[in-house]
Amino acid sequence: MASYVEGALIKDERIVHLGRISLWSLWGWLLPGIVLLPAFGLGLVFLIVAYVKYKTTELAITTRRVIAKFGFVSRRTVELNIHKVESVQVDQSVMGRLLNYGTLVIAGAGEPQAPIPGISNPIAFRRAFIEAQDGARAPRQP
Repeated sequence: MASYVEGALIKDERIVHLGRISLWSLWGWLLPGIVLLPAFGLGLVFLIVAYVKYKTTELAITTRRVIAKFGFVSRRTVELNIHKVESVQVDQSVMGRLLNYGTLVIAGAGEPQAPIPGISNPIAFRRAFIEAQDGARAPRQP
């Protein structure tokens, strides 16, 4: 089964960088899941929610867009044209800095800010985005 990102690609578009959600950003689901697991398996519900969030979040930079997909049953997507993005901001708490995860806030021309939370290694994701944006602006060689 193809991923959402692969299915959303258009002609001559290719994936430049794949990101992923950090397990550390899911600690609010994982910790109660582990603690409550002995309580008649109640923790299993928390662990399943964390697993579904982890597996159903897709993050990608393509040659034309930034794509983020969240959710399984209900889906939320963020797709921004690389040429229309004006700024990429990284928000990291102290814990996020220590454990290398954070939120990217992407602001586009005429678009509201699009936060993408819980990204593992957000600095590398931002760097890959900037490189893709620079590559998209460069004139193509025949």
